[in-house]
Amino acid sequence: MTETRSVPASAMKREVELRAAKIEEMEGRKPGKKVLHELKEEALLELLPKAFPRQSVVNVWIDPRSGFLVLDTSSASRGDAVVTALANALSGVVISPIQTQSTPAGAMAAWLTSQEPPQGFSVDRECVLRSTDESKALVRYGNHALDIEEVRQHVEAGKLPIRLALTWNGRVSFQLTDQFVLRSIAFLDVVFEEGSKDSRDDAFDADVAISTGELKSLLGGLINALGGEVQPQDAQLQQSTTTEAQVSFLID
Repeated sequence: MTETRSVPASAMKREVELRAAKIEEMEGRKPGKKVLHELKEEALLELLPKAFPRQSVVNVWIDPRSGFLVLDTSSASRGDAVVTALANALSGVVISPIQTQSTPAGAMAAWLTSQEPPQGFSVDRECVLRSTDESKALVRYGNHALDIEEVRQHVEAGKLPIRLALTWNGRVSFQLTDQFVLRSIAFLDVVFEEGSKDSRDDAFDADVAISTGELKSLLGGLINALGGEVQPQDAQLQQSTTTEAQVSFLID
């Protein structure tokens, strides 16, 4: 969790104008740029402690056994901030993004054209295609069948999927993006049928265990569907021969 404070620009402008008006009244001249800059800094120092704090939370799930570091954000900047903080706190830990043999965009395009999703997955009824030329034209399908000739023609014409709705083993639905981000994750009703109902604490523990177990299975299946991981010696940008942790960004 991070906490920040900021002063609205309108409040800063008003405060600086009031201070500048007092100087003009006392000295009979308008303050110059240097003085105005100093007035702005003084106003910021005075107003900042009075500003309401804004909190930003990123939930993190660490699975040491599988080597997964899962972040509940699709923002690259927030993800980088969390990874940097963890790397600084945990000396010697190597954190690197997951690299697969097939790119998500290329794999999703193959699934749409062949209508043969990988084992354990089913293609749902949402998809976004984007042209690879300068136009970057988008075609969106929402609640629409994707096993149609029109979708295949778009892909064959050079439009690649940047988002595709999938379901894993009839238990978890989500949208996969071309950046390996999982969006709109939803656990289907069957997943929590065995959750504990004895007490609130027990139910929470059971729900966490069940949901992370499902995500672990989903991530493993998804990596296999994309051809498996690129081995460190095969990755040109990989600097370490081993990977202690891997990164995947998730968002609800």
